[in-house]
Amino acid sequence: MKFKFILLFFLLFSCNTNYTKFDNKTNYTSKGFAYIQNDSYKDETIRGKLNNTLLQVSNQDLKFNSLIKIINPKTKKSIVLENSKRIKYPDFYKIYITQEVAKVLNLDEDLPLVEILELKKNKSFVAKKAKIFNEEKKIPSNAPVTSVKISNISKERKLDKSSDPDKIFILIASFYSNDTAEFLKKRIIKEIPSYEINKLKIKKKSNKKIDLLSGPYNTVNLMKNDYTLLKKFGFEELDITINE
Repeated sequence: MKFKFILLFFLLFSCNTNYTKFDNKTNYTSKGFAYIQNDSYKDETIRGKLNNTLLQVSNQDLKFNSLIKIINPKTKKSIVLENSKRIKYPDFYKIYITQEVAKVLNLDEDLPLVEILELKKNKSFVAKKAKIFNEEKKIPSNAPVTSVKISNISKERKLDKSSDPDKIFILIASFYSNDTAEFLKKRIIKEIPSYEINKLKIKKKSNKKIDLLSGPYNTVNLMKNDYTLLKKFGFEELDITINE
C-alpha cells in the first residue's frame, strides 16, 4: 500500500524517535507496561517462566545477558539487571519481570509503568561482576543472590491519595514539525475509521519536539484496544506516558 511508504518516509525523516530495532548505533529505550509474573495464574500467552523469588527479567527484543536498566517513572526508583531469558509474552508489554523486581521498584500492579534502557557493558562492569561472583561463592547456596544495582531504594515517596488518578497516554510519535504531526493524525483518522477522533492530541513539548498522543485512558484495559489498532496500522514501537 502506498501509504506505508509515505508513512515510512515521514517517520524516518521527520520523527524524533529514540529507538528502532534496525538502528545499531542507538541503545534500546522504551516506555510502557511491565508484565509481572503471577505463579498462581496460568496465562496461555506466556511461553516460559522466571524464578519469582529472584530479581529476574526478560525482554524479547534484546539479546540474552543484555544489561537493562528498569525505572519506575513515578518514584524514580531503578534497578539494573541482565536479560535472564528470552520469554515470549504479548507485544503490548515492554518487559516481563518477577514479583521481586516489582517490589524493588515499588510498582503499582494495576498500573505497572516502566521505562527501559539498554546499557552497554564496559570493563568496569565486567570486573565488578567478577568480584561479586567471587563474594557470592562464600554465601550458602540456599541464599539466592544476583548481580544488581539498585537506585533510590531508601527514598520512599508519599503518595497523595486525594490526588486525581493517573491518566495514561499512548505516545504515537514525536516530530520536529507540527504540520507532520497533523498529517499523521489525519492519516490515522482516515485509515482507522473506528478510531475515536477526540482521543488524538497534538502537544508541543518544545520548539523542536511535537508529540502525537492518544488518550487519556484511566485504566490499562481501556487503552489496550487502541494500542492494538495502532500496532496493526504499522507502528512497531509505541511508548506509554502518564499525566501528559
